[in-house]
Amino acid sequence: MALKIRLARGGAKKRPFYRIVVAESTAPRDGRFIEKVGTYNPLLPKDHPERVVLKEERIRHWLSVGAKPTDRVLRFLDAAGLAKRPARNNPQKAQPGEKALARKAEKEAKAAEAEAAEAEGEAPAEES
Repeated sequence: MALKIRLARGGAKKRPFYRIVVAESTAPRDGRFIEKVGTYNPLLPKDHPERVVLKEERIRHWLSVGAKPTDRVLRFLDAAGLAKRPARNNPQKAQPGEKALARKAEKEAKAAEAEAAEAEGEAPAEES
């Protein structure tokens, strides 16, 4: 039985509210869970004390018996000092994709071509 500490969505349409629950990994997201160990309200400001509410003692217990938190819950636990979230590194995150690189190269080629035509004293050819 693999246990997860994860979010279960509640609230109305476009007004999310999450319970932080301990559940079996095979249970439905909003379905059966073992215990509610906190809440998360993303609509509150980030500095509001009730945005993330955790039952620290129960979370420590479930972590000790092998429950694995999801990435989002691990962020909350790291902020509360209950668990350590390792830093991630994605060096390719800010690099453009293949299509963007092709468009950029094409644009630079046209600019160089227009510049060469101006240097020769000709007017650049306009596309129709």
